[in-house]
Amino acid sequence: MSDDALPGPDRVEGAPHPRETARLIGQGAAEAAFLDAVNTGRLHHAWLLTGPRGVGKATLAWRIARFLLAHQEGQDDGLLGAPPPPDTLDVDPEHPVARRVTAMSEPGIFLLRRGGVGSTDSDRARAFAEGRFSSDIRVDEVRGLGRFIHLSSADGGRRVVIVDSADDLNTQAANALLKMLEEPPARTVMLLVSHQPSGLLPTIRSRCRVVRLTPLGPEDMAAALEQAGVTLEGDPLALAELSGGSVGAGVRLLNLGGLGTYAELVGLLDSLPRLDQARALKLADSAASRGAEERRDLLFSLVDLFMTRLARTGALGAPPVVEAAPGEAALLARLAPDAGRARGWADCAQEVGARARHGRAVNLDPASLVLDTVFRIQQTARG
Repeated sequence: MSDDALPGPDRVEGAPHPRETARLIGQGAAEAAFLDAVNTGRLHHAWLLTGPRGVGKATLAWRIARFLLAHQEGQDDGLLGAPPPPDTLDVDPEHPVARRVTAMSEPGIFLLRRGGVGSTDSDRARAFAEGRFSSDIRVDEVRGLGRFIHLSSADGGRRVVIVDSADDLNTQAANALLKMLEEPPARTVMLLVSHQPSGLLPTIRSRCRVVRLTPLGPEDMAAALEQAGVTLEGDPLALAELSGGSVGAGVRLLNLGGLGTYAELVGLLDSLPRLDQARALKLADSAASRGAEERRDLLFSLVDLFMTRLARTGALGAPPVVEAAPGEAALLARLAPDAGRARGWADCAQEVGARARHGRAVNLDPASLVLDTVFRIQQTARG
């Protein structure tokens, strides 16, 4: 079984794996911060790469890993002295390190992720087949990291550890990793990817240098999708708005027709406080069809996003500058004209979200769950 066939936190369906991504788009400041540390001799032993999901944190981690292993300290000093300091993290894809990284055969890298002991494809496939494919990173995986560091220390080369993601560490694993951060191994750089760094142990955060990646704008989003081989269909401004500037979320939206779903949702809710029941039934039926689980989950996330934009419109006194669907701005302004209505929509969003989570947990009929959500929104619209 190949690595691509296994579930994992470090892959977006329909897009290349971060280790296979040639360029990191829209995160020049993050790359510059790391290069500055390298060029000024202040390379920290542990880096915490943070930011929203899908903005390139794992891609940056793999770029750093390739760079560090391809530029071993002192290896380039020749008759004319050391070369000029690098101004990019780019590594020639034909470089031996780059080829080994792509093939997951680079001995200087350890990938710590959930889903079974070991960083190789065969280890993960064996764990999956034996029912040991876990939903978090356990202490056994961290012990495997300890063995990797101990066995590879004799070669004298640089080593890189990628933790993707640190949010998946359970309590025991987090404490085991903390010990390594407190007593860092020589010539080892640890790269921790985190979507929610506030959930990490404060002591882990305090021992890392933080690099924050930011959401992508429409132009960078379009370029990143093109690099990933994903065709952008629809308004790039709307995609950037709905995805929150996340390439991963953008790929998911495009794969599942999210732009069209959100436009249909806005069109349906534009009939409030009266409700186009035929249109509501059609939306409910589409979420209840066979194999529609992902589309249903996307629909509920889009409902939650719409409610958030409603509440923000009322609180700020104006809709977002960029419309995520035709007619959205006028609808938001009509349904949430002031702060009082904003509070009502915020309460509704909390209730709708809780009811949707409960309904999915007890396997409530999907169509009924969608209709229940729409009718609750209608009640709030009637005020």
